[in-house]
Amino acid sequence: MTLRIGCIADDFTGGTDVAAAFRRAGLRTALVFGVPDEATALPADCDAVVVALKSRSAPADEAVADSLTTQRWLWSKGAAQTYFKYCSTFDSTQRGNIGPVTDALTDAAAAAVTLHCPASPPNGRTVYQGHLFVHDRLLSDSPLRHHPLNPMSDSALVRLLSAQTRHQVALIDWATLRRGVEAVREAVAAHQKAGVRHIIADALTNEDLAVLGASTLELPVVAGAAGLAEGLGRAYPAAGAATAEPWPRAGRAAVLAGSCSARTLEQIAQFYAAGLPSLHLDVLAAATGRDVSGEALAWYDEQNPDLPVLIYASTSPDELSAVQAQLGVAEAAAQVEELLGTLAAHLVERGVRRLLVAGGETSGAVTTALGVRAVLVGEEADPGVPWTYATTEHGDFALMLKSGNFGAPDLFTRALTETK
Repeated sequence: MTLRIGCIADDFTGGTDVAAAFRRAGLRTALVFGVPDEATALPADCDAVVVALKSRSAPADEAVADSLTTQRWLWSKGAAQTYFKYCSTFDSTQRGNIGPVTDALTDAAAAAVTLHCPASPPNGRTVYQGHLFVHDRLLSDSPLRHHPLNPMSDSALVRLLSAQTRHQVALIDWATLRRGVEAVREAVAAHQKAGVRHIIADALTNEDLAVLGASTLELPVVAGAAGLAEGLGRAYPAAGAATAEPWPRAGRAAVLAGSCSARTLEQIAQFYAAGLPSLHLDVLAAATGRDVSGEALAWYDEQNPDLPVLIYASTSPDELSAVQAQLGVAEAAAQVEELLGTLAAHLVERGVRRLLVAGGETSGAVTTALGVRAVLVGEEADPGVPWTYATTEHGDFALMLKSGNFGAPDLFTRALTETK
């Protein structure tokens, strides 16, 4: 097989989400964690490679530098097209990083225009008249507006992106989209002729995203959420089988959760209601120097090895605000990442072979702590939530990295008690 597309994701769970989308489209997909280098090895015969960075909330210049390094690496592996994957909630700040990173990737590819669409219909994210909706509400009126690092108080994507770039931003509306691939291509060409660099596209259904994917095959850089990536993947000629690594049948199972999203809190509640072992981490105590991770490991050692366990720092929005008020936003996040990354390494040493991680920043901390650089993407437990597979010094290992808002309420219990 020949590498068809290289993708740069701005966080680790976003990388997992988009890798699952390419796999659904029939592309054998590898997922790489962190900025790759010459020593980064890939599974054989990949059609798509996704590189997951921790650039969503990084300073803009750092996000741009890491993304450009990754783009050059993907080109060296043969990728002719770059897909920049960001969250389906378009979360960013007035200064970036969506605009600066997309501009840099587009400039490096010597391209004149690029197209954006953050729609993900299976997860309730749609775009209409350039406004981002979560189910039947504007993003700015939905619970997802409360992102802990990048709150989203505006749903107008043209306005949001225009604040992040010096280039023109325009819209391809749903009426144009419904006229089909040629109409979209003509609209892209017209916008390009008018000097537009960034095009926001409406999309309400997976069929709309398939039209957009077929319309953007010739663009050197395309940007959006996992939905457009799947539409783009399906527009490529049929690929070979997207086989997964063997499922680890032996070993313990655990959940590590750092996300404070409403859906993750639901999943934690369901796990607890099922009578399964769960432990909440005291982030404030950890900040005072108490050995919270050591206490958690002692608790883990006492649990029934036949049951999955949950260790979490997730908390309600009010409790999160109280912690952030005492520690600061950055320090609170750093404490959670340090705790859960440390615990992940010790749990794997203790025999955990199936690990589910909830939260983008948490996923970055965990994969870094485990030294996992590249995995092959396998089957999904829920839309956008696949198992991935790697071989480590401790043997075969299955890892699920879940975006905070993804997955059914029973995901934690179902994913870790299913047998293959």
